[in-house]
Amino acid sequence: MKKHLIYSLCMSAALMAAADQFMDSCGFDEEYFKRCYDGHRVPEEYYAGGKLGTAFNTTSVAYEQPTPVVDDDAAMTQRFLNGEALFEKPFTANSSGVRYGLGPLYIRTSCLHCHPGYGHGKRIEGAFNTNQIGNGYLLVITDEDDNYLTSLTGMPQTRAVAPFKAPIDESKIMIGWQEYTDEWGNKFPDGESYSLIYPEVTIPEDAYYVPLIGAKGEVPYAKVRVRLESTIGIYGTGLLDAISDSDLKAEYVRQEQNGVPLNPAIFRNGEWVKTYGTTTHPLRYTYALSRGPLQDAAGANAIWNITNVTRSDRRYHYMTAAYAEVASKDADVQRDFYTLFPAWNKTGDVAQDIYNYLMNKELPVEMSDEDYVDFMVWHRGLAVPAARNLDDADVKRGKTLFTEIGCATCHRPTWTTGDDVFTDPNGFFADGDSRLPRYPNQKIWPYSDMVQHRLFMVNDIRTGWCRTTPLWGRGLSEKCTGASDRLHDCRARTVIEAIMWHGAAQSDARWSVEKFRTLSKDDRDAVVEFIESI
Repeated sequence: MKKHLIYSLCMSAALMAAADQFMDSCGFDEEYFKRCYDGHRVPEEYYAGGKLGTAFNTTSVAYEQPTPVVDDDAAMTQRFLNGEALFEKPFTANSSGVRYGLGPLYIRTSCLHCHPGYGHGKRIEGAFNTNQIGNGYLLVITDEDDNYLTSLTGMPQTRAVAPFKAPIDESKIMIGWQEYTDEWGNKFPDGESYSLIYPEVTIPEDAYYVPLIGAKGEVPYAKVRVRLESTIGIYGTGLLDAISDSDLKAEYVRQEQNGVPLNPAIFRNGEWVKTYGTTTHPLRYTYALSRGPLQDAAGANAIWNITNVTRSDRRYHYMTAAYAEVASKDADVQRDFYTLFPAWNKTGDVAQDIYNYLMNKELPVEMSDEDYVDFMVWHRGLAVPAARNLDDADVKRGKTLFTEIGCATCHRPTWTTGDDVFTDPNGFFADGDSRLPRYPNQKIWPYSDMVQHRLFMVNDIRTGWCRTTPLWGRGLSEKCTGASDRLHDCRARTVIEAIMWHGAAQSDARWSVEKFRTLSKDDRDAVVEFIESI
């Protein structure tokens, strides 16, 4: 039974037999089952992704479901399944065959390595080991002013295919976890305690294959800063893309007028300071707000730079000139280069040929246009799991408290999508390309304002500014990914820990945390239950 057909097959079976025989296989309890199939009684909040973007599946594959838009179109469904295979299956270093073209440098062999169960990455301790499924960590390496090192790629690579050597020797990278005690001694006023931990990453100087160079020149090793950022769930990203640019700007304007501190590098005085590339599209994806429209956002970008598999609009390696310069002069690389890459013996000068190969802008295409379209249909076509148990008394109370203590200020409950005439800055997809699913005029419940705020956590995210993470579907994380780790570097193992990491003295969420602390245990638990239900 294909996972994407579970819902419809369960419904058909239930019509022919007692419903309670199918609850476990479908992931529903009996009452929930009845609500899901009675269109007149399901409150709109259950449709987290709207009528066009919600999947009623609460099993371990809840994050992997297609939207109803995809399900209702046979051609789109087939493309979705093809794209899913591209996401799940590892690429190889072969020069031909299925899923070929990995390298010469890479970060992971597959997308699934970073997105276990299509969700948030898992917390890792000890060796960095990128072969570990679920390790969604990407390294963030900067100078002391938070500027990326230009000699490394924005997402530093720790793997290489022969004869090349990785820019950073992964075997020497270690992740350690430190205990943290907040100003309240990690205790609520009623005596209940909690634990807080944060990561520290150690990369010895001899692990770097390339010189440490930043925007202002060489960076002393002692000045290098290393942080972690974990992947987040990718379900529902097409729905976030469907929020109109004008509505997103209106949210920034509203917050600025209300005196909310905004990242001055993004928005100031009622206008965008920075938009995506050469376009006018506002930034909306990644913690760092580094990406704009989904057609060139994290997933579209990652299928290229994570594996370094070329495609027609990116016929070049995810590479730095600094690396190419070092590798071209490496005797080990020179010794085996012509043997492993005979077609690149073009000048007889092995150093020059290595450099030319690494920096070439017209490499052969390794991922076909059709495969890329399939991948983007899948990426844009992932549904949001329906909310759960919203009519439970404790959950209802938790929802009320969530709003009263101010959590909903940043974790904005709802948006209504626009016409969803999407744009691809690269021109690969035409506006509103019929091959891709669309979600116009849908009321969705991501619980995010899509804006960056600061929490002032110890060993904080780069720049300190972090986009509000959508909360929809996160209550299914343990079931779907095997872990419930939260926040940008997985430092929060529970919802309580995630909330309390918002409580630093300068945090934009300080007021809400102070209010949360004064709640009774029953009320705190109700807030958690609500968050786990949306």
